[in-house]
Amino acid sequence: MSSASIKKIISCNKKNLIDIVLDIEQYPQFVPWCLDGKIHERKVSEDFIEIKADLKVGKKFINETYSSLVLYSKKKDLITVTNIKGPLKHLKNEWRFKEVNNKTQLDFIIDFELQNNFLNIIMKNYFNFGLNKITDAFEQRAVKLFK
Repeated sequence: MSSASIKKIISCNKKNLIDIVLDIEQYPQFVPWCLDGKIHERKVSEDFIEIKADLKVGKKFINETYSSLVLYSKKKDLITVTNIKGPLKHLKNEWRFKEVNNKTQLDFIIDFELQNNFLNIIMKNYFNFGLNKITDAFEQRAVKLFK
């Protein structure tokens, strides 16, 4: 299994950053290696937003689509993502948001395992590099849209 975490301050208010993370269909515009994002179901209640979505990730001819459940707790300012089906044996990631001086402290934690053991070995070698590129992409998107 691969796991990592990143903590970073982003020059964007908390609500706007949360909206960017929940706007899964826009990921291909700015997230590295994301080829397509599709929301299949979105339920909104007083306390939660629940989304079932697919992400297609990879490069041109080598790509995979996985389905996930995205749950946003409005009270906790927490987004959790878990795997439903696809090439992942296990996926859990958490996005925590905290307002700090008109900026947002983002705590991102990811833990995953691919079903393919060979690809797991490759991913472990590039995991931190990829994670940093992805979080940087969200930060750049926030600055572009809301600064």
